[in-house]
Order: sequence, then structure tokens, then C-alpha cells
Amino acid sequence: MPASADGGGARSAPRRIALFVEEGGGDWHARRLGRALETRGAVVFVTSLNRCAFDTKMPSGLDIPGLAGTLPDGAFVRSVSAGSLEQITLRLGILHALEASGVRVWNNARAIERCVDKSTATWRFQRAGLPTPATRTVEGRDAAKAHRQGRGTLVLKPLFGSQGNGVRRVGESDDLPPPEDVGNVYYLQEYLRGPTDATFEDWRVFVSRGRILSAMVRRGKSWITNVHQGAEPRCHDPDAEMCSLAMRAAQAVGADYAGVDLIRDAGGRLLVLEINSNPAWKGLQSVSTIDIADTLSADFLADVEGSLVR
Repeated sequence: MPASADGGGARSAPRRIALFVEEGGGDWHARRLGRALETRGAVVFVTSLNRCAFDTKMPSGLDIPGLAGTLPDGAFVRSVSAGSLEQITLRLGILHALEASGVRVWNNARAIERCVDKSTATWRFQRAGLPTPATRTVEGRDAAKAHRQGRGTLVLKPLFGSQGNGVRRVGESDDLPPPEDVGNVYYLQEYLRGPTDATFEDWRVFVSRGRILSAMVRRGKSWITNVHQGAEPRCHDPDAEMCSLAMRAAQAVGADYAGVDLIRDAGGRLLVLEINSNPAWKGLQSVSTIDIADTLSADFLADVEGSLVR
């Protein structure tokens, strides 16, 4: 069990929270989240998973900077830095070990693994009965070319990636990128035209602890509607269908908090497009009426408290 948990479940000391950020100190989101956690009474140990280690001489078997071999009461994963297969495996292994040791982890390694791999996330959407664009993920350029025939325009996305980076439209006559550019994996999704040819919009719905925190519509000048790519965010009051789809999508991957992207097809049908287990919210915060970092930290700490008294 975490070092500060006591048998009766009473709060005897401030909760010790490990906040895992990008190597180098973290971004705008990490700083806001760290301040929000501290404002709510937590003692926050800001570090990156790069600096953590397995160590059999430590009491917990884990070495998290600042904790002297003991365990935190909770761990919040703002980001997992890019790295080699071996590095990513080690970092996720740390998160798996924390959870196995009784530490509440947001989001845990399983949820991150399911979300970061777009093919797995899409499969879980389908398995949960959620409407999602027709998608096929294959190895090899020849297999991708064969699938493309007769399907018009498709969207090719990197299996790992976010913020619209590396996304491209490919028609039947367009060259597919060489295998080395995409890791020899081709994630091909139907291209969805909006209700009108001039409509380039989708919705980001932010889910936390089984409820909707905030939402926005993103309108772009091109078909890529990510705020990072220049789309304009506007506050949006999601209807019951949007709320239901977003919460079910988060549940399908086991995420405690997530950014869920929704889109409408030409017929107006709402579909689940993607999910992010480490979502950015700077654009959403600019149009939201709530303090997202504060509300997110409150949800997380409430969950940590619940895990300690069980």
C-alpha cells in the first residue's frame, strides 16, 4: 500500500502525489495541474517517467525521485515522453507496477496503451457498439494499396500521434508513404465529409471520472480541425447523445479522464473519431467557464481518497 495510507483510512497527512510530466519540466498543462493539486493540499512530486527506475533494494521495488523508495498515494500521468520501444516498455512497466502496488494511477498503463494505439482504440469502440468510421489497419504498403482500391478518399493516420500531426488524405491515385515513414503500419480510415462541403468541424468532449467537464466545437479552414493545426475553438454545450458517446468511449478504453473527438458524417450521424488519454486542454480552457485543471485535480484526489479507504 502507499506509504501514507493508514489502516483506518483517516487523513493523517497531506496526500503525496507523483505528477509525471514530459522530460524537461512539463508544459502549460503540467504547471497548472501541479498548482491545482497543491492548492487542494497535496504534496506534489513532479518528475518524468524517464527518471524513474525499478530497484530491488528499494522498499517498494520502485525508485521515484523524491520518494526515497516509498510509494506515493496517487500518480497522475500528464505525459509519457517519446522514446524507443525499450524505453516506452520500461515507463509503462513503472505505471503497471505502481497500480499493482495499490497506487491509484490516472490514467493507468492499460488505458494509455489502448488509447495511444489508434487501431486498438478503434477496435474497442466497435466492440462497445459505438459508431465509428470504417477503418482498416494493416502491415505493408501492398496490403494498404489493395485495401484502398475502390474506396475513394481515405485518411491515413500514424498509429501513434496526436494534434493532427502526420495525418493525410489519400486517393486511389495518390502515392502511399514509404514503409519507413509509417513504421510499415497503415491505419486507413474512411474520409467523412460533413453535412455540407464547406463544413470542417468536429467536437472535443472532455471526460473525467464518468462525467463531462467541458466541450468545444473546433472549426477549421481545412479538413484537419485540430486547434494545434489552426482550427478555432468555440464553447459547446453537448447534447445527451454527445455526452453518452463520449462517456462510453472513455469507458471502452478504461480511461479515468480523456479527450474524446466526435464527428458527423454527411448524413448528420454522430461518430466517435478518436480518444486521447493525455489530452491537451489549453484550447478548451480558452472557451470554457470552468477551471479544467482544478476540476480535474479535484476528481483525481477524490478518487485517490476512495482508493485509500477501501
